[in-house]
Amino acid sequence: MNNTTEYDERFAKMSFALVYPMYLLKVEKKGRTKEELHQVIEWLTGFNNEKLESLIEENVNFETFFQQANLNPSSHLITGVICGYRVEEIQNPLTQKVRYLDKLVDELAKGRKMEKILRGI
Repeated sequence: MNNTTEYDERFAKMSFALVYPMYLLKVEKKGRTKEELHQVIEWLTGFNNEKLESLIEENVNFETFFQQANLNPSSHLITGVICGYRVEEIQNPLTQKVRYLDKLVDELAKGRKMEKILRGI
C-alpha cells in the first residue's frame, strides 16, 4: 500500500459530488439501480437519500463526507482487493473508508447479492 501523505490527502480533498456520478454510471451499466447504490451508501454511512443529495449539492470532499457519516459497525467485514490494495490493510482511516465505499460499489456492479454486499443484514 502506498502510505504517502500525498496519496491520503488526495482522497481527503477529492469531491464526493464528482465521484458519485461515476459510481452511478458504473452500477447502471451493469443493470443495477440508483436505489441500490443509495442503499449501499446508506448502509455504510447512515446517509438517507435527502442527506446524500444535500452532500452532493454542497460539493463536499471525502473528508467532510466521512466526518459526517455514522460508519456501519460491520464495515470492518469489508475485505478484499480494490484498485490493487487490500482494503483491510489500508492504514489511513479516511483512505480506508473511501476504499470501503469503492469496494461496495464494485461488488454491486459485479452483480453480488445485496445481502452479501450489506454483510448479512
